[in-house]
Parts: sequence; structure tokens; C-alpha cells
Amino acid sequence: MSPPDGSSNVLSTSGDKYCFAIDRGGTFTDVLCICPGGRVRTMKLLSEDPERYSDAPREGIRRILKEETGADLAPSGLVDTSKIGWVRMGTTVATNALLERKGDPVVLVCNSGFRDLLYIGNQARPKIFDLNIRKPENLYKTVVEVDCRIVPEQRDRCQLTHNWNVLEGVAGTKYLEMKSVDEAAVRKSLADALEQGISSVAVVLAHSYACPEHERRIGAIARELGFSHVTLSHEAMPMCRLVARGYTACAEAYLTPHVDRYLASFKSGFDNQLDGVDVLFMQSDGGLTNMANFRGARAILSGPAGGVVGYAITGSRETELPLIGFDMGGTSTDVSRYAGIYEHVIESTTAGVTIQAPQLDINTVAAGGGSRLFFRSGLFLVGPESAGAHPGPACYKKGGPLTVTDANLILGRILPQYFPKIFGPKENEPLDYEITRTKFVELQTEINTHLKASGDERQLSIEEVALGFIRVANETMCRPIRALTQSRGLDTARHVLSCFGGAGGQHACAIARDLGIAKVVVHKYAGILSAYGMALADVVQEEQEPSGLEFCDSNAQVLKERIDALATKCHGKLSAQGFRQIKLEPFLHLRYEGTDGALMCGPTTGNQSQNVLTSAYGDFYATFLERYRTEFGFVLQNRRIIVDDIRIRGLGKNETPPEKSVPRAADVTPISEGTTPIHFDQGAFDALIYLTKNLLAGHKIVGPAVLIDQLSTIIVEPECSANVTDCGDLVIDVKTGGKLGINTELDPIHLSIFSHRFMSIAEQMGRVLQRTSISTNIKERLDFSCALFGPDGGLVSNAPHIPVHLGAMQETVQYQLRVRGETLKNGDVILSNHPQAGGSHLPDLTVITPVFYEGQPRAVFFVASRGHHADIGGITPGSMPPHSTSLAQEGAAFKSFLIVENGVFQEQKIIDRLTTPTEAKGAVGTRNLSDNLSDLKAQIAANHKGIQLVSELIGSYGLDVVQAYMTHIQQNAELAVRDMLKQIARDTMERTGSTVLQAEEFMDDGSPIVLQVTIDPEHGSAICDFTGSSTEVWGNCNAPRAITLSALIYCLRCMVGHDVPLNQGCLKPINVVIPKNSILDPSDGAAVVGGNVQTSQRVVDTVLKAFRVCGASQGCMNNITIGDEQWGYYETVAGGAGAGPGWNGAGGVHTHMTNTRITDPEILELRYPMILKRFCLRTDESGGRGLFVGGDGVERDLLFRNPVTLSVMTERRTLHPYGMAGGEPGKCGLNRIIKHDGRVIALAAKTCIDVEAGDTFAMKTPGGGGYGCRESSDKDKSSYGNQGQDANQRFVERGTVFDYRQAQESA
Repeated sequence: MSPPDGSSNVLSTSGDKYCFAIDRGGTFTDVLCICPGGRVRTMKLLSEDPERYSDAPREGIRRILKEETGADLAPSGLVDTSKIGWVRMGTTVATNALLERKGDPVVLVCNSGFRDLLYIGNQARPKIFDLNIRKPENLYKTVVEVDCRIVPEQRDRCQLTHNWNVLEGVAGTKYLEMKSVDEAAVRKSLADALEQGISSVAVVLAHSYACPEHERRIGAIARELGFSHVTLSHEAMPMCRLVARGYTACAEAYLTPHVDRYLASFKSGFDNQLDGVDVLFMQSDGGLTNMANFRGARAILSGPAGGVVGYAITGSRETELPLIGFDMGGTSTDVSRYAGIYEHVIESTTAGVTIQAPQLDINTVAAGGGSRLFFRSGLFLVGPESAGAHPGPACYKKGGPLTVTDANLILGRILPQYFPKIFGPKENEPLDYEITRTKFVELQTEINTHLKASGDERQLSIEEVALGFIRVANETMCRPIRALTQSRGLDTARHVLSCFGGAGGQHACAIARDLGIAKVVVHKYAGILSAYGMALADVVQEEQEPSGLEFCDSNAQVLKERIDALATKCHGKLSAQGFRQIKLEPFLHLRYEGTDGALMCGPTTGNQSQNVLTSAYGDFYATFLERYRTEFGFVLQNRRIIVDDIRIRGLGKNETPPEKSVPRAADVTPISEGTTPIHFDQGAFDALIYLTKNLLAGHKIVGPAVLIDQLSTIIVEPECSANVTDCGDLVIDVKTGGKLGINTELDPIHLSIFSHRFMSIAEQMGRVLQRTSISTNIKERLDFSCALFGPDGGLVSNAPHIPVHLGAMQETVQYQLRVRGETLKNGDVILSNHPQAGGSHLPDLTVITPVFYEGQPRAVFFVASRGHHADIGGITPGSMPPHSTSLAQEGAAFKSFLIVENGVFQEQKIIDRLTTPTEAKGAVGTRNLSDNLSDLKAQIAANHKGIQLVSELIGSYGLDVVQAYMTHIQQNAELAVRDMLKQIARDTMERTGSTVLQAEEFMDDGSPIVLQVTIDPEHGSAICDFTGSSTEVWGNCNAPRAITLSALIYCLRCMVGHDVPLNQGCLKPINVVIPKNSILDPSDGAAVVGGNVQTSQRVVDTVLKAFRVCGASQGCMNNITIGDEQWGYYETVAGGAGAGPGWNGAGGVHTHMTNTRITDPEILELRYPMILKRFCLRTDESGGRGLFVGGDGVERDLLFRNPVTLSVMTERRTLHPYGMAGGEPGKCGLNRIIKHDGRVIALAAKTCIDVEAGDTFAMKTPGGGGYGCRESSDKDKSSYGNQGQDANQRFVERGTVFDYRQAQESA
């Protein structure tokens, strides 16, 4: 295969050619030109400036050619290419099209019954506290359902009677063709789509990654009909997981035509369409590709990937330590890590779209120069909203808000006289210091007024306010860096910070100090390092195929042959592009059987040859064990290892010449340009000003100093020093450690910082628990919470925010204090799960560790972790029996059990308790003791990590300060809730003439939940009285008191509408009255498993109804358990969300107290003897009608391939989800069995039955309630305003840290 332009791709800078590396970002385009002889030119342009040029990268090339050669245009009037050697470019074109949903219209072709599969996705909502659930827009415009289907053969597990054809898939796998493609029907449907003007098609069929025959046939029809872009999912990414592969195929079909048009436009401005010029584009994996192969789904991280390549190659020459990449831009900051190899992920989510493709692990957080500054309820807040490029920060003279950039300007860290004069109506004026100062005076007045009203006589200066926001911004950026390192068991301090990007140099020293990092590297092209990375990158060719084979000696020859075949294919493609130096890297995507944690593993070298695979390529097994142990803390014994995929990464090696050395200085002290006042944590200083263009190798700059580059500003803080290397880079030594001198008095700045630090402690505890646990529930489904508590047992921070866990652990810790009090001693660890001791349901085991500090007789704080164990005994596997009537039937119960005493793990005692059946008839002990013990030890280890982190915090600030800020954080949450209650009281009084709110809701069996809320508008307090609620019920829908409190905290957070610390303070203004021995606070032995998953939802419905917030959501988790003696499967199913003032309810989504992800259809059908026949939105108007319409429930049909036991625990099958403000109720759910002989049988809301092979369980979940009268006019509708996302919020959070948090919040 030869390049489209017929040129040779040798990647050199020989002769008299000019070579260009370009990063076209969202705001600026950075151009780096390597001139003949190796001299380097740089340029920065606005990416969009239609009055001056149509394309920024082309304009940058033209200007440099004009300045260097005197001629820029060929006789054709287009840019002359005769002097251009090569062009390498990264671009945000695909990213912006995805963010703004400006791709091409796409027709999605899918299996019948799956039309809404990509809309439903994993069914989890993106933000758990948003009542207005905003799901990402579809990438497709219309859907064609094709009545064809293949399923895994499962010969030994299928008892269905059939005569289906057997198809062979990859690696000898067998599939059954339930129904073949009706080509005539497909042709007609696609022709109709083509007539609608749709020319791009994505074909996404179940199991096509392994058996693609049906996709190929449909693809051929689409091409025959004239579709210009045809994307087949097995070609886009041949990997298992239908939903993620479907997103990838849709993204490919949606973005690639848009990218192609941009490429055509870019080429059109050059003479001969760039024929004869090597033009390469950066992909998300950090490799370049030929322009003709640049595809949409692999272009999402095109720009940021260049920065990673840039700092990885240049930073490694200054240190042997691993590097943390810190790229701070205008709207966000990118954080990544490099330790000798590029860290790739195969699946990541951007703008709500999960892409399956190799991507660098770049974590984007909402803290950039344009991040907005807020003061809210006593807290300094930075972001996540951004001012963007338009209007930009206040100092840009476009009427923008205060931002981080404005704070740096006030502090003297940005000098307008050295900043580009590109502002004002004619874009020729400097930054506007005065407007920034005026706005800061307004903010200063607001803050000082709040302080005075709170009894604090201090008055903050403008500089103190600005510095406070900078500290908070820095801590916001530190959190993902800690997560990126500590989550893998790595010491953050054992890294070097590589800083680049336009704004990073102003923050690098402070961030390094906060993280304990002693060295910062700043490349001489730090302001445009992403562009320079394009010049350094290799060309990458990827080949991949699915496998499914066991990794064992008997399959070694087959695996070697498949790697050989892919390697030959990859080498051939690179050779055809003219590469002489080619490196091939083989990978196997390995996982333990029965787990989801697959790792992409390359081979190690130097081991003894064990088989033909190891002899040829190296030891993949050793890599897998090492990585698994590093990621998760252990390896599994006697467990088969599965090869999910085989991958070859081919590199056409770069021949860009190395950087030239800069001249060496005669004197170590450079000449300064003068001084300028700058404010730091240590106070105000006169800092020396240096121009980086005058710095020579060997120069040393002692802080405080400001270094001015034409592309960025670098601050060398006090107690730091910068040295210039031979290549002209800066290496800054940062003084770390030492006790920070603050007192116990409330300081709003440190309040925000401690809020981040306390949350970070709970987050890192969770990372340790996930790494060291062994069960699927905790390790992969992330069904756990970790928390930090004050000495009184009051909650300080809780992560993640699983709604049903919010505040619940506080009851558990305070119960232990009441029971054990002064007897608690150092080395004790307590286990508890009993509902009367603050438990939720019995499988949720809570491990509590009191923490003692030297010289203190009592515990100074507590740490705790709660994890869902797969089984703890009882009458049914999973310890969640649908018909339990007593707690003893649900498993082992612990009120206050010393699992560690005097530092000794009480293994035999806990084994005895877990394996001894309760007194209930038919009950047994735990069915999975080894996992119980391993996970309990992991919870103890997580608590130990929490102790270490808080001890470090005490070491930095002192015990009195840390405990004081624990209290301050709780008081701040109390203040936020009081402010909310005062506002609600005003609104309620205006609407009803009273501040007493009442509501009553019912369970399907008629049990009432009654609530009266009495609000004190003066003090912002309330009494929430559940008197009148049902007595304890015969069954398991009793909700422990802790669950009711969790539901209440969840509702309060939703109504506050913005982030507040979720801790003990949230409930301080509220007196909660719950009758004893009621459905909301049952007796000691009452069954509670249904209360956790069903009654909790009804409590939320009741609270939101009382406050008249919105229509009811589906009010049910739709719990389904399926299995036999050999296996078990559990899922919860989405439904409709309620509509509210200004928004329609979302359909096919989990709401309120659950956010559980659902198993991908392909994984479901591969692992279990079931076939998913239908999973789509209901079509019978299940969402309540109204001015705003409730969300639709879903239809989910499961066909059983052999006899199993089906357990159903559902609600809202009798009573409808209510509408609000005249809106109509949503439709109830419906459970049915369709027998193999065609009979249809209605099932009760809660039932357990045996079903036969060929039976189908068909469920319709409830819809959400509507809001407002449906007869209202459009004017009434518009009066609610736009409830959509803030237009200023243009950043997109992404990366493994973000994906992990999303997964936690959907546990």
C-alpha cells in the first residue's frame, strides 16, 4: 500500500525544506517550524479568526514561509508547497464536533428490539444529584431495526429446541443463527434513509466482533445503494461489548465525514492539494497516521496526545523518575503519567460517548485559566463552569466573569506589558487590569460581608481573596494527580512534574509543593509542547482481532500464529509508507476467567523459554501477573486466564533530528529586566523579571522570580530555584515538607482546601479497597463507600456518593460510640451490619477503625468502609431473598463485633460467625467464605490507608487545626442547608401562605409513608415528621432508620442544586421524627432487604412530593435475580424519570437511590444461558403527559435457554408514579412470563418462580410523572427558562480518574 500522494515517508528534515508541527486547539493554534539547518520558529494564532483567515494551521504555515523565504504563494494563488518538507498536526476538529454534536447525520442499523440500546447505554445517569437528568444526545438521526440475530452456541448449557444454522466465529467459536438477514427489507429501509438525505451509516449487530457475516452483508447493501460512509462495528473496533462498540461505530460514522471535509478544506488552500508533501495527523494513542487514514473515533485526543509525547520524550532526559504531565490550558487541565512507556486505555468516555480504541490515559479536570470563581455559602469555589474563549476572563474586555486568570493578574503573576496585545474591539489592546480589580472589589465586599455576619471580624484584602482562589484551584488540580498515582499504589512524591500549556507555569511550583514533588521540568517550548510533540512522534499502525482462547501452553502455537499474521500485516502497511526503521509491539488483552478487569499486556524479556509463544515474543504471563498485582494488590490462584484480544502496535520510527544545545553562560546569574511585586502564600515580594530568550545553559534563577516567554509565563516561587539545562529547558527545585502555619479559626480559603483534602482521603481509601478486594461486587462493580468521621462519630467526608450510603455510616459509627465508648483502644477494628446499629441491609458490611494520636486518651477521629458482600448466608444465594419475613432469613448479623482486637485479626471467630447458620428455617452460613475474608481484610487495609493520610494531614497542620476544620466543614454544610430551607420557606409561603408541607405516598401493598415538614423561615431549620407512616410490615420492605436518613440527605442535596460537603452538618438544621417499630424504623428482627432497594425510593418520592419539586420517577429498582445451583445473575433495570419545571423526564435511566449499570448484552449472552430479545424504551406513552413529559420506562425481554429460578422484587406495579403541578402520572410497570407454548402469565410485583427452557420474562418498567398541565401554552413553557447545561461549561472531563468515579457513582 502506498501513500495517496505517492511520496516516500522518510520523516527527515533534509535539504532546504521547512517542516511544520501544528496543534490546532480549541482557542489557539500553535505552530512550530523546523527550518533548514535545524533552526526552530514558533507562532501562536487564534484558531478561529474568520475576518483574517479561513484556516489557522494553513495561515501559520503561510506566514512563516513568507517571513523566511519572502514568498508564500504559488502561481496558482495558493500556498506554495515546494519548500514544505512535511506537516504533522493534531486537531480538535473531531473533539469539537463531538462536544457540540455537529457531526453528520447517521442511520444506525441494529438488531430488532435494540433500537434504543445506545440511548439507554449502561442505564446509569451522568450526575447522581441532578433531578433534571441530561443524557448525551444520540449520535444517530434515525434507526433501522433488522430482524436478524446470532447468539453464542453454548452447546452444553442450551436446552432450547431449534434448527438454527451454526456459524463459525474467530478462534473456532461457534454461533447460532436464529434468523438470517432479510436483504430485501434492509435494502428498502436503507433506501428510505438515503432519501432523507442521510449518507452515513453505522451497522452495529450483536456478536459481530467475533462473527461478522451479517454486518458484512448489510454493509455491502449500503455501499451498493450509494452511502458515502459505511462503518461496520467489527471493523471500527473488533472487541466484545455491544454498547461500547456501538458508540465507537456511531462516532466513526458521525465524525469521519466531518473530519474528511476539514482535511479537504485544509488541503484546498495549498498548491496541488499538498501532493508530494508528507502530511500526518496525530491520533488519540500518541501515534501519527497518514492523512487518508485519519478517522473520527481515533481523533478525539489528537491535540492532547501531542503534549504527552512531547513531555515524555523531552522530560525523560532530565530525570529517571516517572513524570506527571501537567498541561493547564484555558478551560481545563490535562493530567497524565509517563514511566518509560505510554499508558494506554482501550475504553474511555468523552462527552457521554464511550470509545473503544487505544487512547493515551489523559485525565481532564475542570480547572483552567478560564475556570470561574464563586463564593457560595462560605466556600471559595473554582469551576467547573468556564468562561471559555468567548467572553473569556474579565480582563479580556468582553464582559466576562472573574476567573483563575484574573486572580493571577491581581497577584502580579501575569504582567500585561509582556502579554500579547490582542484584546479590545480592534484586538490591539492589553489585558484590562482595572475591570478585573473592580470585579474583585465586588467579590471582596461579598466575602467580607459574609465573614462579618458570621462573627468573624477579619477583613480580607483583594490580594488575599485572589490568593485564596488560586489555592483552591491548585487543590482542585492536585486531587486527580493523587488519584492517578495513589490508586496504583504509587507514591506521588516519587515523581517529577512536567509542566506545559499556556497557564501551567503560573501554578507548577505551588502544585509540586502541595504534592510533595521536589522537581518541576519546564521545556523551552512548554507553551506549545503539544505542537513539538507532533514533531517527535512516531507513525503508528494498529492491528487487532478478538480471540477468546484460554492463555495456556496448548494454545501457545495458535496465539503465536495469530500474532505473526497481525505483525506481518502491520509491517507491510508501514513498509508501504516508506519506513525503513519499524518496531512491532505485540499485546494480549488478558483477564482472569469470570472477571471484567482485562489488562493489555506486552511481553517481558529475559525469561526462560516455556513454549513457542514465549520463545518468539517474550513472557506475557509474567507481565500480566506483575500488572495485576500492581493494580489490584494480589493475584488469583488456580484461575484460568482468557485472551480477549490480540493486538499489534507498529511504529514507523521518527527521524526528526535532536534538539541543539544552547550556548553556555559565563556567569550563573542572568541579567534581569527589573522587578515586579507578586503575592505568594509567604507574603508579598519584589520578584525579578527574566526573559527566557536571554537565558543560557548553566544560568540559575533563585525565586521569587517571573520568567517571561513569548508563549507563557513561569513563576519561580520563594524557596524554589530554577536551573537552565544544556537544551535550554528549566529544571525547578521545589522545597517540600514542613508544618503549615494556620490556626483553628475558620478561614474560608482553608475551608475549601480542607474540603478537598478530606474528600481526597475518602477517595484514596476507596482506591485501596478496590485494589485489594477480591469479589466482583467490590472490585469491579465498585459497590462500596469509604468515609471519614470526627471524634463524635459525625460524618466529615464520604466517597463515592452512592445515594443509599449517604450519611448511613454515621449512624453505625455513633452506635459503636454509644455501645463501647471508653473501652475502644488502639488496635481495635469493629465489624457491623445490623439495621439497629446503622446498617442498610445485611450484605453491606461496615468496618470501623478508631484512630488514636499520641498523647490523646480517646479516638481523635474514625475511618470506616462499607462494602456489599456477595453472600453472608441466609435462605437464598446472594442473601437477598424476595420473600423474607425475618432478619435471620437474610444472613449473618453483627451489631458490634471486634474483628481486630489489639492489632490481631480474629480470623477464627469471624469464620465461626459467618459459617454458622442463623436460626431461620432453611438458612445456611455464607456460601463464599474466602471472598468474605479477603474483602474484610481489604476493608481493614482501606481504613489503614485513611489513618495514614489523616496522620499526614495532622503532621502538616496539627491535630487541633485538622479537628477544627472537620467541625468547620460540617458547619458549612449546615449553612448551605439552612440557606436552602430559608429559600424554600419563602417560596412555599408565597405559593401556599404556609411553611408547613405535607405529603403521603403508598407502597404497592397500601402501606403509607407520611411526611409533614415544618420549616422555620427565620433560622432555616425544619422538622421532618414521619408520624403516621405504616407500622412495620410482614415482609422485607422495612427500611432501617439509616436508609431513611440517607434518602433525606439525598433529597436535600438535589434541592440545594450545587456541590456542598455531604456530612453530618446536612441534617443539623433538621429534626427527623421517625416512629419506632414502623416501616421506617423496624424492630430488631424485622426483614429489611426490600427496604434498602424499594422503600428507600418511596421515601424519596414522599420528600420530593412534600417540597413539590418534580413529578415522581419510576420509584423502583426492578430487582431481578436469576440462577440455579451452579450460577446466579442479578440486575436492576432502568425506568422513567419525573419531569420538572423546565424539563422533560429522561427515559431508560436509573433514578434517585440507585444508579446501577447493567450488564452489556454480549457479556450477558456469553456468560449466562439467556438471550436478550428486547431492550428498548416503552412505546405506550409510559411517561406522564403534561406541559413537561415524564420519561419512558423500558421493555426488557429475557429468553431462558434452560430451566432456572426467577426472583422478582419490584414496586409501582399497582400505584402510579405521581405527576406534579397538574402533570399526569406515569404508567405502572408490568411483569409477565411468556411460556414456550405462547401462553402469557402475569406475575406479581414480588415473586419467585421456576421457569422452563424457552420461557421469556418480559418486563415493562414504570414511567416518570409529568409536570404542569398539558393544555398549557408554549408561553407557559418558555416561562420556565432554559434548564439545559450552562453554555459556558465547555470543558469535557475524561480519563481513568473520571471513568472510575462514574463507575463508583453507578454502583
